Amino acid sequence: MADVDLILMNGKVTTLDPQQPAAQALAIKDGLIDAVGTNEQIMRLARETTKVIDLQGQRVIPGLNDSHTHLIRGGLNYNMELRWENVPSVADALRLLKEQADRTPAPQWVRVVGGWSEFQFAERRMPTLDEINAAAPDTPVFILHLYGRALLNKAALNALGITSDSQNPPGGLIEKDSHGRPTGMLIAKPSALILYSTLAQGPKLPLEDQINSTRHFMRELNRLGVTSVIDAGGGGQNYPDDYEVIERLRNDDQLTLRIAYNLFAQKAGEELSDYERWVAMTEPGAGDAYLRMNGAGENLTWSAADFENFLEPRPDVAPHMEKELEPIVELLATNKWPFRIHATYDETIDRFLSVFERVNGRTPFETRFIIDHAETVSERNIERIKALGGGIAIQHRMAYQGEYFVHRYGERAAEATPPVTKMLEMGVPVGAGTDATRVASYDPWVALYWLTTGKTLGGMRLYPEANTLDRETALRLWTNGSAWFSGEAEQKGTLSAGKYADLAVLSADYLTVPAEEIKQISAELTVVGGRIVYASGAFASYDPPLPPASPSWSPVLHMSSPAQREGVYAPPQAMERACHDGCSHGCGLHGHQHQIAWATPIPTKDLKSFWGALGCSCFAV
Repeated sequence: MADVDLILMNGKVTTLDPQQPAAQALAIKDGLIDAVGTNEQIMRLARETTKVIDLQGQRVIPGLNDSHTHLIRGGLNYNMELRWENVPSVADALRLLKEQADRTPAPQWVRVVGGWSEFQFAERRMPTLDEINAAAPDTPVFILHLYGRALLNKAALNALGITSDSQNPPGGLIEKDSHGRPTGMLIAKPSALILYSTLAQGPKLPLEDQINSTRHFMRELNRLGVTSVIDAGGGGQNYPDDYEVIERLRNDDQLTLRIAYNLFAQKAGEELSDYERWVAMTEPGAGDAYLRMNGAGENLTWSAADFENFLEPRPDVAPHMEKELEPIVELLATNKWPFRIHATYDETIDRFLSVFERVNGRTPFETRFIIDHAETVSERNIERIKALGGGIAIQHRMAYQGEYFVHRYGERAAEATPPVTKMLEMGVPVGAGTDATRVASYDPWVALYWLTTGKTLGGMRLYPEANTLDRETALRLWTNGSAWFSGEAEQKGTLSAGKYADLAVLSADYLTVPAEEIKQISAELTVVGGRIVYASGAFASYDPPLPPASPSWSPVLHMSSPAQREGVYAPPQAMERACHDGCSHGCGLHGHQHQIAWATPIPTKDLKSFWGALGCSCFAV
């Protein structure tokens, strides 16, 4: 019998295994958990060849599993992107922007693509176009703000050829000043296509740098305790052409995450053809334990898109959506392909489920399907999802957009967005994730903070306590819950004998730290398949080598990663607060929803709606 390879002892092990929920130590052999128990029990298994690591009382959890992210696309771009996660002020964000612009060579751009909210900043606002142009007068800059808009400096407008003569694309707006000149603001109305198609025009990294970039992105996720992800595809991410980098990393044994990937229909009008071609090329489960095909979606047909842009009214999906969606779902059901579909609003989900029910009546579903996002799903439709054997993948998009949702739909409407506790009560599989990287951060601890406190990054409480989760339940959604969504619930998600040895030793005790410190947690030791893929602090000597980030001007090479930065999202000072915490200074016009005023342009043409010191006592407390 082979010796145990690794023993982790003297820890606080949260196994999430109901048969043995807590332990002090665990033994790993051949990439699997071999045994879990007390220090004494596990140390009996040690042999001369066994590596033993003393965890010094630190908390151990199953490796985190993001059930909906965009790692493959994100990895190709990670080394090019300036990240504003954990940046406490607009002033700091602009300083980082200037530093990166100064080192970025032509014709490259500076890109800030997701992971930030203006409500994290002390100033409680976005940077202005004038500030961006002052910080980067010569280097093109693209800054994505949620699903609603992008800010471009003058150099980017010139590089893209956007002029007074440029026409608005369908569903988008090129903002122009009173003289008809583009200001640099691109606005989704409500389609984000104008934002993403503009971003796609920027220079790409060479293949070798894309490989390096993906390795650094995986290491960043490992640094946060992530050991598995489910990649939801993406626009412009065609199969198999755009999977060369991730396949090369797998062939070279350089993956430090387990990746299950979905295939995303690419061109409007040709979605059925995409899936007919892919059904002939591959099948669910193709690959191995580190890289495997997971099914279809999250885009099955472009006509089904309900844009998650809370700066705009809810869009109705196309009237011909059902006609296009039904044959695709029929094809997938016939071939026993799992599938997932993007759906923000209950009205959209209702129409999808009617299609699914019709197909299921002819060709019964024999495998899982997933509703992604589901911020406003109703109890009735949760019941329908359960009846069809589906699950719901949720993400912390409301932590970034909650203030805008409340402004548009009201506080009551936001109290269960999504209704996670109701989903769990009704017995529907639920997995947690981020939907990173273009809007929300890839940081799972921000998501766990949001799930357990009900707060946005800006500190606004969205949910009453009854609609938040206790910490262990939230952790289950990020581990065992997510494993269902790749059909791997028997292989991962708990620390029990026979399952993958995927785990994280945390920098702070997630189960006991003050709530505001949850979003500061990272891992100090991350193990995937029994192999240490990241280590720091007391375990730094075990950290595996990684080539420096490339190219030489990469923000990743010159700045601490968000997971390493000191001081996360400082709560606003009393004079800057969003007035959702019992403020007694409400005004007659805005009540206690003043937080939106910090990020909405002042409507000076309508003095009755003027926000600021002259119009709302919120700013004079």
